[in-house]
Amino acid sequence: MKAVVYHGIGDIRLDSVPDPTIEHPTDAVVRITASAICGTDLHFVRGTVPGMKPGTVMGHEGVGVVEEVGSAVRNFRPGDRVLLSAVLGCGSCAYCRAGYFAQCDAINPNGSRATTAFYGAPAETGPFDGVQAEYTRVPYAHTNLVHLPDEITDAQALPLADVYPTGWFGAVIAEVSDGDVVAVWGCGPVGQFAILSSFQRGAGRVIAVDGHPDRLERARTLGAEVIDFNAVDPVAQILEMTRGIGPDRAIDAVGVDAESPKEGPAADRARRDDERHREELAEIAPRARPTEGHWLPGDAPTQAHWWAVESLAKAGTLGIVGVYPPSDRFFPIGRAMNRNLTVKMGNGDHPRYIPRLLDLVKTGAVDPEKVLTRHEPLRDVLGAYQEFDHRSPGWLKVALDPAR
Repeated sequence: MKAVVYHGIGDIRLDSVPDPTIEHPTDAVVRITASAICGTDLHFVRGTVPGMKPGTVMGHEGVGVVEEVGSAVRNFRPGDRVLLSAVLGCGSCAYCRAGYFAQCDAINPNGSRATTAFYGAPAETGPFDGVQAEYTRVPYAHTNLVHLPDEITDAQALPLADVYPTGWFGAVIAEVSDGDVVAVWGCGPVGQFAILSSFQRGAGRVIAVDGHPDRLERARTLGAEVIDFNAVDPVAQILEMTRGIGPDRAIDAVGVDAESPKEGPAADRARRDDERHREELAEIAPRARPTEGHWLPGDAPTQAHWWAVESLAKAGTLGIVGVYPPSDRFFPIGRAMNRNLTVKMGNGDHPRYIPRLLDLVKTGAVDPEKVLTRHEPLRDVLGAYQEFDHRSPGWLKVALDPAR
C-alpha cells in the first residue's frame, strides 16, 4: 500500500509499505477513506518534537471502512464506516474508566508509566503506524473506533478525529463556563475549535490572537474578537479590551512552533526576547534541519504561553493543548505562581468526548467540514505538507484522499 513515511527530520516520503494485519485479538484493520495533516505532524518533521523512529507511517486523523476485525472485537464488523480516535486507550484500565484515555495504563507497549499513545508519533508513544495511508491497524478497536451514521460525510467526520476534541478539551481544562472572557492563542485548526467550544460552553466573549489574516478572519466569523499580533501588542490590547483585568481563561492552541511578531509594537519586545528564544530553540530542537525554506521551527517556542500568562486575570486559568516536547523546560512559572494562576495541560481524552461532539454534528448544530480548506490526493501529499508547513493562505487544514 502507499503511505507517508518518516525517514528523518526534514525527510518524509510517499512509499510503498506492507499492508497492516491483525496482530492481536482486539485489533481491526481499516481501509482509510480520508485522512488529514495536523500541526503535530509538522512538529515531528521540523524536529521540535524528537523521538520519531524512521520508517513510521505518519498521521493520526482518519475516517474509513472496517476491513477485518480480531476475534475479541464484538462491536464492529467488516463494512462498518468508522472514525478513528487520534488518542488511543484500552477502555478497561482505571484511567480509561475514569475518562483519562490519554493516560491509559495498558495500550502503550512502553509500560504503564509511558506517555499518551497515538498514531504516527515518536517511539515513546508506541509507536503505532499512522493513517496517512491506504490501510491502518487499529489497536483496541472496541474503544478507538466510533461508528459513523450514513448522514455524516467523511469530510464532516474527519475533524472529530483530533482537532475538534482537542479544542473542546482545551476549553474543558481552561474551565470555560458561563460569562467567561476567554483568550485563545492561535487560530489554526485547534484554535478554531477552541473558539467554537468556548462559546458552546457559555463564554461571554472570546478574544482570538494570531498573526495570519486568513486565520483571524475565520475566527471572526465564529464570533471571536480578533487581534493580529503583527499589528498591535496582543497583551496590551487584551488588557485594554478588558478594562485592565485580563481574560478569565486562556487556551494555548499553538505549541512549540510559535512565531514571534515580525512588525508592529510587539516586534520590539520580541527582539528583546530573541536571545531567550534562541537558547530555548537550541535546547528543544538541536537537530532541526530546514531545507530550502521548509521545516523551519517556530522562532519563539514559548511565546504563546508567556503572552497568555502575562495577560490573564489574577486567579485565571490557562489550558495548554498546543504540543510541547518533553525536552521543553521553559515556562514562566514564577509569573504564574505570583498571580495565583491555575495551569492545566495535556493531550485530549478523545474517546470520552467524540460521541457527544458527533451528536452535535448529527443535529446540524456544528459543521466541522468548514475547517477543511484543502482536499488533496494522497499522491500530492508532499506538496500539501510544504504548503501547510508555510501556513500558506487557504491551507488551514488539509484533507487527504488515498483513492486519488
